[in-house]
Amino acid sequence: MLTPDSLELADPQVVADLRTFVVRARAADDGAVHLSASGTVLAAYVCLMRPRFLGEAVPTVLGLRTMRLAKPAEAELTVSLASVADRLARMAGHAVVLSLPPTRVTESWTGVLPPRSGWSPAGRLPSALLEEAARDGARRVAEAVPESAGRPVVDGLRSAVWGAQLTAADRPVEPPVPAGAAFAAMALGFLDGHDVDVFTNGRWTRLSTGRGHVLVRSGASL
Repeated sequence: MLTPDSLELADPQVVADLRTFVVRARAADDGAVHLSASGTVLAAYVCLMRPRFLGEAVPTVLGLRTMRLAKPAEAELTVSLASVADRLARMAGHAVVLSLPPTRVTESWTGVLPPRSGWSPAGRLPSALLEEAARDGARRVAEAVPESAGRPVVDGLRSAVWGAQLTAADRPVEPPVPAGAAFAAMALGFLDGHDVDVFTNGRWTRLSTGRGHVLVRSGASL
């Protein structure tokens, strides 16, 4: 596939939405974004959480925003969030043409992107449940990590907190949803006070709101 040099977004509001998404993603994990354009739809994937080594209990947690393009395009590329943020910052006024960064990056999580179709409804979760789980998890990690903690200690704490399954009324929610998914939904601004729709597709679980999607695959499945 020949990747174009730029993508024309539908309007300035779409540009603003993408800018907000990139800013929030960088605040959570300043890594990479995978851009997938097909027809007049642009899908932007970011990774907020993933196992650092084989067997770690931390799940792979992706954030996804889909946006409209003004013109059909076909593209698949992974670039740094910083490079996209830089180009968005240069788009003043009503500019809608996003110049694509020429430098690509390699990220293991892009090799196991979730399917686009075949999802089955699996219930709903209260937005408040996810917000509480995200705040509680962040507090527990912050309180438990000593100032001089090494990477193995930090990774172990992250696994314990974000790999734990959400519970409601002292019972695990079904299908299982890790606390890391709640963190991603809140960090990316996807929670809007309404119930969150849950879908499953094989090893993947998807949490969807009107603002975006969180996609989860357990660490042991990679």
